[in-house]
Amino acid sequence: MNFQFFKINLNKLLIITGAIVLVLIVIFIFWWNKAIVISNGISVINKDQTPKSSITGLDCPGADVRPMAVMLASDPEARPISGISQADMVIEMPVDPTGITRFMAVFQCEKPKEIGSVRSARDDFIPLAAGLETIYAHWGGEHGALEKLNSHIIDNIDAMKYEGTVFYRKAGIRPPHNGFTDLNLLTKKAQDLKYDFKNSFPGYPHQEKEPKKNLSNLTDRININYPGPHAVSWIYESGTNLFSRYRNDSAEIDKDNGQTVKAGVVIVMNTTSKFLKEQYISVNVQGEGVAQIYQNGGIINGKWIKDASQPDSKLYFYDDSGKEIKFAPGKIWVEIVAQ
Repeated sequence: MNFQFFKINLNKLLIITGAIVLVLIVIFIFWWNKAIVISNGISVINKDQTPKSSITGLDCPGADVRPMAVMLASDPEARPISGISQADMVIEMPVDPTGITRFMAVFQCEKPKEIGSVRSARDDFIPLAAGLETIYAHWGGEHGALEKLNSHIIDNIDAMKYEGTVFYRKAGIRPPHNGFTDLNLLTKKAQDLKYDFKNSFPGYPHQEKEPKKNLSNLTDRININYPGPHAVSWIYESGTNLFSRYRNDSAEIDKDNGQTVKAGVVIVMNTTSKFLKEQYISVNVQGEGVAQIYQNGGIINGKWIKDASQPDSKLYFYDDSGKEIKFAPGKIWVEIVAQ
């Protein structure tokens, strides 16, 4: 027997076997620790296979699905609002000279049983809805808003066209506060209208872990001085690292689930407004202005920027050094304060 030949082939076999084992180990490690950025750059899948919301940074099974923005009342007669605590992002701003505010609630990760009361489209909310790449749901609208929507600036679902099928009126509630819908109805209509369901919002950056607190900028209360019954306070709870929402010293409750409205990030977006005819105001939501970002029990002074030449541009938030702010993972509320 040629022992030298046997020894050479044995060495080759050991080398080949070792290489195969090494490749298998690398594949296993990659599979076990994978944190794959999906090709569109929006959602992140971690090792438990749960994608993250591009808005909140929280686990979100529907992270690749296009968000739905719904216009909601803020009036005392409409409270408590159904579904409001389950929105991933809510933008509130004044809509008339008396200071009445309205909400645009953006839904992606949670599906409330009912959403309402649904109210009209307003011109100044449309660029914000477009910047989040949402489908925009509303009950009619003021003249300027409907003109924009009729020009197909954004995919939208109008209750004036679909009352009784997608939207409905509830007995025992005084109009116009009795209009409601749900995400299943809205999704079905969006499918009928052949709207694109792929989430194309580029997202907000999020902190991977809670930073050390800066003792010089801690805050446990945020006051938003909307007039009369629309005044808002947010109270920080260190145990949950969340802010709870209050109006007139009473917790804001979601009628759909009985839960207090909470947010991981509260942003005060300062801007200007002007009077229009027919008791409307125009709020400037494009351009730039001062902002205060509240998260992790502290405040960051910065600014907001939204490209006025592109209605569908993202609304950015930067710190004083010019870096885009990384948000704490959590639901986001933007409180627009107009002078």
